[in-house]
Amino acid sequence: MNERFDRRMVLGTALAAVLAGATLTLTTPAQAQLVRTDVNIGVRLEPPHLDPTGGAAAAIDEITYANIFEGLTRIDRNGEVGPWLAESWDVSEDGLTYTFRLRSGVTFHDGTEFDSADAKFALDRARGEFSTNAQKQLFAGIDTIEAVDPTTLKVTLTKPNGAFLFNLGWGDAAMVAEETAVSNTSKPIGTGPFKFVQWVQGDRIELAKNPEYWGEPATLDKATFKIIGDPAAELAALMAGDIDAFPNFQATENLPMIETDPRFTVAVGSTEGETILAMNNKKGPLADKRVRQAISHAVDRQAVIDGAMFGNGTPIGTHFAPHHPAYVDLTGTYPLDLDKAKALLAEAGYPDGFKATIKLPPPTYARRGGELIASDLKKIGVELVIVPLEWAQWLSEVFKGKDFDFTIVSHTEPMDINIYGRKDYYFQYDSTAFDEVMARLDTTADQEARYELLGQAQRIITEDAVNVYLFQLAKAGVWASGLKGMWVNAPIQANDLTGVYWE
Repeated sequence: MNERFDRRMVLGTALAAVLAGATLTLTTPAQAQLVRTDVNIGVRLEPPHLDPTGGAAAAIDEITYANIFEGLTRIDRNGEVGPWLAESWDVSEDGLTYTFRLRSGVTFHDGTEFDSADAKFALDRARGEFSTNAQKQLFAGIDTIEAVDPTTLKVTLTKPNGAFLFNLGWGDAAMVAEETAVSNTSKPIGTGPFKFVQWVQGDRIELAKNPEYWGEPATLDKATFKIIGDPAAELAALMAGDIDAFPNFQATENLPMIETDPRFTVAVGSTEGETILAMNNKKGPLADKRVRQAISHAVDRQAVIDGAMFGNGTPIGTHFAPHHPAYVDLTGTYPLDLDKAKALLAEAGYPDGFKATIKLPPPTYARRGGELIASDLKKIGVELVIVPLEWAQWLSEVFKGKDFDFTIVSHTEPMDINIYGRKDYYFQYDSTAFDEVMARLDTTADQEARYELLGQAQRIITEDAVNVYLFQLAKAGVWASGLKGMWVNAPIQANDLTGVYWE
């Protein structure tokens, strides 16, 4: 074959690819490589449904946040709050009234226009009497909502709330339309850069690029979230090339090996995930603070981190992220001390210990950690029966039904220490002192004063041994080396694909 014919072949191939809409990179005169515009993301848990405004499972936001649904404000990869569907806002001098200017030209995936009436509906629905929003408390301080005109929304609070704009950036505050809100659980309709395509139960959820997106369009044309529950299967899928990325890789014992493979990028970052041994504060022996303190003295936190997470995790002593400036290091409050633990149990009337159940959701940290903690507590006479639950069962029995003694879970919501003020929350803590601190926090805008109050709140729940604070969940991400734009840290529950592309 002569040189002239070779050149014509290459040019013809390039022209055909361009006409087909493909992005072409020529590596040699006789070789061409197409840049991919699809991605296969591996996720550990299948969400119970796909409406972020109607469920507590992090697995919902991990697929829908920023991809399908958007809010008035956005929490970015650095944990900072910025504009989203509200392009700007004004706050009254008394801190009570927020006037949002909404973006024009925004449409939902079904083609209907987004305006202030939709925003009012979404917020009223989230805070309404029959709301199923898992974070309904975020909206409790709203007094009135007024759709002034199609692009102006006025929200008035009952009292100033320094965290209000941050709260509106949660997935629980996503904007939904009245016409499609009910069906968002199975056929989500949002305003985001990706549209929902299909959900094959137990296997995958597929998204496609939204060609009518109001903002900067996504680079990817297609994204598939593959549900892979077994850590060993995660590794096999990664090595076989079936999965391009695991934003939260569970088989962390394999990270050293993967790091040596040039095909992959390994990025270990931080999350907002306080991993706790939660205790039912109103059930049996655990209703006694001395018993909870005994449990806290009996658990070897570092052994749990090493055994369940292969060393990936930061010990914590309270329900607060260590990377936050307001964090108070209380890890020394309950040092490992079996004699102290036994003495506290005896003082509480349980010299021989007691029997209880520990209900464990699917994540590896829970299943592995539960076995280690059961071994720890056996040393002080507390016999735990391990009950593995699937995610939907855990939400029904533990989170909603409060039918448990112990459980292990990571609370990945940002700045969520306020959950300890909810009397009906699953671990059923009730403290007047804590409530008073949080009430002052709600009306305090000065940053240093807020940090001081947050420190007081941390000390109260640690002193009361509400739960055993184990570790801050690490985010071990693994993805193909040519995939760019993945989040290293997780300041919010999200696998945001808006900036992801292949190089």
